[in-house]
Amino acid sequence: MSFLPERIDNYVVDHSQKEPELLQQLNKETWQKVLNPRMLSGSYQGRLLSIISKLIHPKIILEIGTYTGYSALCLAEGMQKEGRLITIDKNEELENFAKKYFNKSAYKNQIQQQIGNALEIIPTLNQKFDLVFIDADKSNYINYFNLIIENMNPGGVILSDNVLWSGKIIEELKPNDIDTKTLIEYNKMLNTDTRVETVLLPIRDGLTITRVK
Repeated sequence: MSFLPERIDNYVVDHSQKEPELLQQLNKETWQKVLNPRMLSGSYQGRLLSIISKLIHPKIILEIGTYTGYSALCLAEGMQKEGRLITIDKNEELENFAKKYFNKSAYKNQIQQQIGNALEIIPTLNQKFDLVFIDADKSNYINYFNLIIENMNPGGVILSDNVLWSGKIIEELKPNDIDTKTLIEYNKMLNTDTRVETVLLPIRDGLTITRVK
């Protein structure tokens, strides 16, 4: 979703870099064949992920939440020549869908897919990360952050998606809404943790850029 007026949003998109052809194909096939295609980062946010990655030029990227592989391919565009991207998702039904596009890309030998529970997989990686993208189950955002923060290189960046959660974070909280409750706590935590500095961008459904000191 977007919080900007439609005409302004269209102008922003029209004056931003267009998505590469492979990602156009992935975008189209996701909308044709996969449930909940709105989970896709999409062309505009994908170009943002790409340019952030290019500015950081990371060696090791961790993505929590692969879905169909769109955001992984965007992040891989800024990866170092000998870099590696590890992407984790619990949905094994989409593993081959994403792998098909990874194999078509220039990064097929640099992307490592992991299927399973990220909370269990991350402690086994034994890596220092330059860039992390969190875009999985919202109820575990705080748990993911706590797992990765000590494994971030100084100056490393954590990107957190959907932190505005369709505006629910400023509405009256429903007692059983664990996702919104967690995101409210997560946003507050990122803004008060002295180990990091954070800017929340009102882009699409909210994207936080957190730099590790």
